Amino acid sequence: MSVIVPDEILTATRMTEAEMRQEIAIMLFQQEKLTLAQASRFAGMHRVAFQHLLASRHIPVHYGVEDFEQDIQNLREMGRL
Repeated sequence: MSVIVPDEILTATRMTEAEMRQEIAIMLFQQEKLTLAQASRFAGMHRVAFQHLLASRHIPVHYGVEDFEQDIQNLREMGRL
């Protein structure tokens, strides 16, 4: 599924496309709709960079079993396990 954000919305918010993606990812992470791994991918950021972004906003990171399993799967797909 693709979501199109009109340019006038980006202009009104004074945000870039990357910033909008980050804001959506943060919101969905806070609402526990996305895991840390999913939210960082949606934001187009490395997981550690996304964690730093969350920390800069004083948003706690909930790293549970699902996040751990996703990280293991990602490492396997990258050939690191």
